[in-house]
Amino acid sequence: MIGRNIVNFCVLFSAVSLVSAQPTDSSVLKSVRMVRTDVAPVIDGVLDEGVWERAGKVTDFYEVSPDEYDEAAELTEVFILYDNTNLYIAAKLSQSQPNEITAQVLRQGSGLWGDDYFGVILDPFNNRRNGYLFQLNPNGVRAEALYENTTQTQFDWVGIWQGKASIQKDGWIAEMSIPFRTLSFDPENDTWGINFTRQIARTHERIGWVSRTRAQNPGIAGVAVGFDGLDQGRGIDILTSLSVRNSKEYVGGSTTTEKEPSVDIFYKFTPALTGVVTVNTDFAATEIDDRQVNLTRYSLFFPEKRDFFLQDADIFEFGGIGGGHNNFGRGGGGQQGQNGRPFFSRKIGLSSSREPVDIDAGAKLTGRIGRWNVGFLDVQQDASATMDAVNLFVGRGVANVLEESKVGLILTDGDPQSDLDNTLLGIDFRYLNTRLPSGRTAEGKAWYQQSDTPGLEGNDTAFGLGFNLNSLDKFDGSFSYAELGENFNPALGFVNRVGIRDYSAALNYTYRPRGKFYRSLAAGLSFSHSERLVDGGIESESLNLRLNLYAHTGDRISVNCRTDKEGLTQPFTILRGRDSEPDVVIPKGLYEFDKCRIEGNTGNQRKLSGRLTYERGDFYDGKRTSIRPSVTWRPSEHFGLEIQYQYNDIVLPYGVFTSRLTRLRSDVVFSSTLSWVNLLQWDNTSDVLGINSRLHWIPQAGREIYLVLNQNLQDLDEDGSFHSLDSDLTAKLNYTFRF
Repeated sequence: MIGRNIVNFCVLFSAVSLVSAQPTDSSVLKSVRMVRTDVAPVIDGVLDEGVWERAGKVTDFYEVSPDEYDEAAELTEVFILYDNTNLYIAAKLSQSQPNEITAQVLRQGSGLWGDDYFGVILDPFNNRRNGYLFQLNPNGVRAEALYENTTQTQFDWVGIWQGKASIQKDGWIAEMSIPFRTLSFDPENDTWGINFTRQIARTHERIGWVSRTRAQNPGIAGVAVGFDGLDQGRGIDILTSLSVRNSKEYVGGSTTTEKEPSVDIFYKFTPALTGVVTVNTDFAATEIDDRQVNLTRYSLFFPEKRDFFLQDADIFEFGGIGGGHNNFGRGGGGQQGQNGRPFFSRKIGLSSSREPVDIDAGAKLTGRIGRWNVGFLDVQQDASATMDAVNLFVGRGVANVLEESKVGLILTDGDPQSDLDNTLLGIDFRYLNTRLPSGRTAEGKAWYQQSDTPGLEGNDTAFGLGFNLNSLDKFDGSFSYAELGENFNPALGFVNRVGIRDYSAALNYTYRPRGKFYRSLAAGLSFSHSERLVDGGIESESLNLRLNLYAHTGDRISVNCRTDKEGLTQPFTILRGRDSEPDVVIPKGLYEFDKCRIEGNTGNQRKLSGRLTYERGDFYDGKRTSIRPSVTWRPSEHFGLEIQYQYNDIVLPYGVFTSRLTRLRSDVVFSSTLSWVNLLQWDNTSDVLGINSRLHWIPQAGREIYLVLNQNLQDLDEDGSFHSLDSDLTAKLNYTFRF
């Protein structure tokens, strides 16, 4: 099975290579000369070693946002060194009012968007398409991301590196040590793409080295010149894990204790090509998903959070589906914008009823070979109560063409949720040009897929195209077209609507004045239309008008009014009745309804911040009122509390009901290496209160200890009397050996 899959993929790989061309780049704006050191600096957040005095130095920073190319309000100095094994970067970040440095985040793994931070963008292949982002805040909290589709960041990726910071009387200092073992690169290439970014949270000012239209990414960067003699050691990382889980089912009274050793072995065949083997894979410490209220006819999209699948995940992105500016008119990365993905790793390890299924073993080969980005994934999924064990395969190849564009193909084989065979083949082209006049960026896409499933003959293709003209000033716009056949079945992908033809377009205008109390005023008009292929009838349609006002402090208010149409070819059960209560069912027919939403939020750099959304209008042939308040309180970097509430009041001729979802999260952070996070979620659809409590210790990057408690309680009568359903307590140790 595995051999046949690889042979088929290689034949297709060779065919696509005939249309590829070597990329060229003549747009280098800035460069820094790399300086080798024989003495490694101590990464402690203090620039007191003499070695930094001879480092490569970058000082020509300017304001990126709000007023691009203006003189920066604060001085930024960056120092760069390297030796055989590590890249060293330090930054001296002056602040005229150091008491106003924002450093609320102390827990490793948290987002830094509301804090001051310093970041570096690395493009080791200097191909202006892929790269890494490493960030550090004044508390020494690290954040890292992969770039996907050049412009999107995947912050769920985790890389091993070191970073320290310290607050000084005149600002703060950041120091980073990034091992070359953490990166993929071409050792013959002495020039890397590089960029630097800094945020001053109090004023929402962003400072940078290279930018275009206020954007910084691998496609918009300078270069670091002079790399030589880089060493990744033997290129072996061994991630060993041991988890001990005690589970209890309160209804049946059963208790089980399991010990699960697992190992992930990473081997760099070349500095740019990494193989991974996972055995007895255990995802016990993975963060749980946020619950969502679904009042639509379509299944919801939940992002991947498991480390094994996030390794080089950008390579498996296809056709710009689910990403890009406005997602080519399809509403960004929202639920409908994800429709048609050929590969969605969250399908692996879940049964058709969304119950976890063990993964016995998996192998992955990802990286770069010349102008090609390649990825192979092979997973052996265990049997479940409803299906046999199955082998799952994904092959992906992407060639860099033109200066910033890509052409690629994908092959998937296997169905993780049934015993049926399933194969899918797809080809895509993604166009990118970040060098248009007036700072605009153009993105285009075209893709085609065909699936093969026993019992589904004909109408099993899907294709789409789209184009964006992006700008953060004045006008920009997008359009897209997609068609998914009735029998199109990407068993290893994500699809929530088939048998449809989808048109969409958007036009936006942004006004950025100088010297006003507000930063920008944006207006937009978008339209989407989905029709059924079988009869041309409306599946759904939306016309949306929005107006946003942004303040310099990060506060925002927006107004959104839209008209929707929904065509039901069969009754839609929007609420399942419990006990003797009947279901709430909307009859088939064509419905048109209007609604408006007003939303406001304060800047998240504040110790007390919040968001409030109020929406009211028609809903099918009834009414809907929605209120969603949330409050976040961070009195210090050691404690944070967030409360979110969603309320939907639905009045229909066929039934009246209210949906409620409450989420409470508390972060207790003892230090930058030890934290205790608690998440409570309750909704009145299931009447289940879910508790997730995680004690997390990271003595060093690559070494972690978790203690995780999950417990579900139910209150069917909603009288405040909860009864335990199940619980599990897991202790897990991760330790990475690097050779």
